[in-house]
Amino acid sequence: MNTINLDYISANPLLPEVQEAMIEAIKKNHGNPSSPHQLGEQATEVLEQAREKAARLINCASPQELVFTSSGTESINHAIKGIALAKAGKGKHIITSNIEHNAVLKSLRRLMKMDYRVTSVSVNEYGLVNPDDIAKAVTDETILVTIMHGNNEIGTIQPIKEIARITREKDILFHSDAVASVGVMPIDVQYLGVDLLSFSSNQFNGPSGVGGLYIRRGVSPLPLIDGGAQEDGRRAGTENLIGIIGMGVAADIAFREMECRVEHARKLKDRLIRGLKESIEDIIINGHPEFSLPNLVSVSIRYIEGESIVLMLDEKNIAVSTRSACASGALRASHVLLSIGREYADAQGTLVISFGRDTKESDIDRFLDALREAVEFLRNMSPLYKKAKAE
Repeated sequence: MNTINLDYISANPLLPEVQEAMIEAIKKNHGNPSSPHQLGEQATEVLEQAREKAARLINCASPQELVFTSSGTESINHAIKGIALAKAGKGKHIITSNIEHNAVLKSLRRLMKMDYRVTSVSVNEYGLVNPDDIAKAVTDETILVTIMHGNNEIGTIQPIKEIARITREKDILFHSDAVASVGVMPIDVQYLGVDLLSFSSNQFNGPSGVGGLYIRRGVSPLPLIDGGAQEDGRRAGTENLIGIIGMGVAADIAFREMECRVEHARKLKDRLIRGLKESIEDIIINGHPEFSLPNLVSVSIRYIEGESIVLMLDEKNIAVSTRSACASGALRASHVLLSIGREYADAQGTLVISFGRDTKESDIDRFLDALREAVEFLRNMSPLYKKAKAE
């Protein structure tokens, strides 16, 4: 029986076109883009072609506003720590939300050990930030606001444009972690009005180990990696040319297919949510019902543990997740789910189902059948479920 991947939020499979482009690039044995000879010039040309494709995906005003990194995590670290260090003379106050990815939270914790102050605004029951709370949190020493675009656990999309309007008025820089969003839905950095935006290749069928950081012209975060003058002096180290070539191809395909990808994902999402509500009782669909990623559904299944469901589904060759892959080793409940008001037990019984361009309706149906059986089996053994039904 074939394996059904419903954990696209952790990593997308490489498209055949991406694989072919990377293999061909390896065969050509491209030189180092920093070398001052013909091989170096050829490598530079290929590098800049990929930059143009990736920059077009998020509508940069210029391809040179895009810096290649090793991952979404590095991009986030570069944006937050780079701006914090560059702006330390103005102030040491940063504003964020309490449902950010660990790459954001741990970057901020590191800065707090360096005497930076962080204000974390709360979200409502759907995981939405209120832009007014951002405005109220601003002080004379605020140098940066960092709010994610689409949440990788519950899918909620934040009012980025409205927040950017506030930061522009107050002359504060604004970074958005869009790792879960870029390539999944249209992202336009000019429309959103952000100053920095992080994303990752492996979220839109490109290779892992390659990320991007949009830096609006005129914004100058301090480089975190010292060395050569690569990426216009903004990120030292020889570029991962083979990976970047793959990212460029994946970005180009995502750009051309965006409309049909979103439509396909929304149909699958509607089918999944409808099936969950019809077939399983005592569930909670997490996240905003309207402002959410088209390819992700978070569902809390009461009275049982999510890890047990994941293992049972895995035995049937169906892959799903309980939370962010970056936090999958943690035993504590998701801070995102606790922040939107979920009880600890319900948070522990949460599944994150995500899908992509190759997911079929039959995959969703097979998942629903397997999930129904798993839930019935686990609840029959659950003292919490028996107690709830007896009351």
